[in-house]
Parts: sequence; C-alpha cells; structure tokens
Amino acid sequence: MSLIKYPLSTEKSIRLMELENKLIFIVDRNSNKKEIKKELEKTYDVKIKKINTLITPAGKKKAYITFSDETPAIDLATKLGIM
Repeated sequence: MSLIKYPLSTEKSIRLMELENKLIFIVDRNSNKKEIKKELEKTYDVKIKKINTLITPAGKKKAYITFSDETPAIDLATKLGIM
C-alpha cells in the first residue's frame, strides 16, 4: 500500500505552492518523514528539501513538502492534475 494517499488542492495549498515551493499531501498516518521523502522522490522523481507533518483534528496526517530550488512545485502539481 502506498504511503502517499493524495495531494490537497485548497486555496492555502495553491498559495504555498506559488510562494514557498510547497505542496501538501495526505499521507498514511503511520508513515514517518523519511519514508514519505523516499516514496515521493522515487515516485515523482523530485528533490525534497524539507517535510513537516501534522495530524488534523479529523485524524488525517498532512505532509507539507518543501521542494528544492531545482524542482518547482508547480511542475509536479501540473503533472498530478492539481493545476
């Protein structure tokens, strides 16, 4: 089973993508940052600078992915069909 469930496409996530080169994904609740990074880099062929995670009040785990400068978040968003 994949650790990455789906990308979030909200106003906040679009703003983060444009201003800070970040995307937000809903991920498996039992996954850790290293596993998330490895899965994303392998699946989408991207370079990741940093990952922050949080568990929402609804019990879902969000991962805020900051991409390196050579990987524009908007390119991955386009590939995923968010933009």
